[in-house]
Amino acid sequence: MATKKKMNKNDLLALYMESVLENDHFPKSVYRFCKENKITEEDFYQSYASLDSIKLSVWEAFFTNTMQLLEKNENYASFSRQDKLLTFYFTFFEVLLLNRSYILFSLEQGNSKMEKLAQLKSLRKHFKGFAKELIEEGNDEKDLKVTQHPVGLFSEAAWGQLLFLLKFWLEDNSPSFEKTDALIEKSVKVAFEVFDNTRLETLLDLGKFLWKEKMTAN
Repeated sequence: MATKKKMNKNDLLALYMESVLENDHFPKSVYRFCKENKITEEDFYQSYASLDSIKLSVWEAFFTNTMQLLEKNENYASFSRQDKLLTFYFTFFEVLLLNRSYILFSLEQGNSKMEKLAQLKSLRKHFKGFAKELIEEGNDEKDLKVTQHPVGLFSEAAWGQLLFLLKFWLEDNSPSFEKTDALIEKSVKVAFEVFDNTRLETLLDLGKFLWKEKMTAN
């Protein structure tokens, strides 16, 4: 009998993603996943409660890896709120690029949009926490309370922005995903123009960009 390998949490996560791509489907059961990969169920359950939990953890790991990279940047803490969000997005999509095959497969599965988005639940929680910190920082800079923005509402809008960028990136066929990079810059600029109650021209600029993309696609 082959010796079963002892796996830590990160090992299991990598093995899970590899298994999904190799078999062209999500594992059907913990038993079959462990047997096919020569690991013990005990090792699996020490790290994850179920296959659903490990699927959620994949996206959580993308967020965690992004934040760890940001924290290694000695200048990040002194960035403006806008530059912090820009840096997050650029770094996040670099992390996603390393795992694009898994992401393309995982987001193609499921019969409904809600089913596909369910695996992003953990990512949503962590990203909204990150967005709330930026929003609260911006509110602290406003002199009048009436000009401050509801944190819950604006963090949800930020999550919508991330989903919008993710969808665009999945469909982006430009070299080095340069169109996604351009959209990140424009959409972040729009978000902060709206947050700071300034020019409408930025919204129009984004609208023209999206319209051009739609016409080109057609």
